[in-house]
Amino acid sequence: MNKIIVEVGSTCTKVDKFDGKVIKKLNGRTIQLKKHYNEDKKLRESDIVELISSINELKSISEDIYVCGTSIFRTLNDTERKGFLSRFKNETGYNFDIISQEKENDLTVFGATRFVKEKVCVFIGGGGSTEIAIYDEEIKESVNTKIGVIDVMQEFPDLAENYATTNLEKVKDFIKERLNLPKEKADILILAGGGHEKFARYSGIKYEENTLYKDEVSPIMMDIETRKSETERYYKEISLEEIKTRVTDPNWWYATRAMAAFTLVVAEEIGAKYIVPTDIAMVYGILDKQNNN
Repeated sequence: MNKIIVEVGSTCTKVDKFDGKVIKKLNGRTIQLKKHYNEDKKLRESDIVELISSINELKSISEDIYVCGTSIFRTLNDTERKGFLSRFKNETGYNFDIISQEKENDLTVFGATRFVKEKVCVFIGGGGSTEIAIYDEEIKESVNTKIGVIDVMQEFPDLAENYATTNLEKVKDFIKERLNLPKEKADILILAGGGHEKFARYSGIKYEENTLYKDEVSPIMMDIETRKSETERYYKEISLEEIKTRVTDPNWWYATRAMAAFTLVVAEEIGAKYIVPTDIAMVYGILDKQNNN
């Protein structure tokens, strides 16, 4: 069997293939849905066309495709939502499942904590929403906010320049004023929702082997002091243009400085000692739910 799971966010589509035993990550698309929606006050036609085209292209791999959307799709009014869902179904042959913040949180936390035996915090950051959960054998506390990295980029567009001119602390203060944060503390912060491990490996920041727990899809970590100093360096000393010349998805890097600031805000609030960046998203939870239905 080959099953394709596609998660469509405010900026990125995450694509995974499941052969019945192993989940393999495939190349997704960077589509600035949230940014363009804020500009146009509706979904942009070219973004819809690109999304539908990307789904139809996946049919060459498998006809068994599940597609879901988060963040930006939750904000559509009834008329636009119905029109989009109908068009998507007509032009791809598949339903488009709009996932609530609560469900996204549950599905992602399931994957991020499969091998965790102690209390952790799971941070799920996106273009237009943020979910944070405290997990200790089960979800003990969960807080959601309708703010994401695109909101930060609109306030501080220089974060997408070669070097940031806005001070990191100013960005963190902006986020802290708007982000709902948990009351409970945890020593370990797991970054989920997609792209965090990729960021660590290709940005040039320092990391080490994950010695906190064994999970082949969570292989790296860093202590909080390293993450703080490396984030400062990412703002002031690491060239974004240089990174873009050596990666296959330069557009993806647009909001990475904003996401790095989100990470520190959450880490400092919960008193984290260690950060585990992963590329885990909803796929593990989605497959578990489907297999148990």
